[in-house]
Amino acid sequence: MKKNMGNIDKIIRILIAIVIAVLFFTNVISGTLGIVLLVLAGVFVLTSLISFCPLYTLVGIDTCPKDK
Repeated sequence: MKKNMGNIDKIIRILIAIVIAVLFFTNVISGTLGIVLLVLAGVFVLTSLISFCPLYTLVGIDTCPKDK
């Protein structure tokens, strides 16, 4: 797996995941929508930790800085 996520992208994903988790655990969002968003937050954190997004590969996006 080649890395395709830059640092800014990873930070944004982790911040979104934190916001979703806080909203879920404070019962602002609940039910099916809450569970779906919580799973999405987990995917955001996982892809941020491994610096690889499969969707980026399909679309052809690469935000990782190139090494010289």
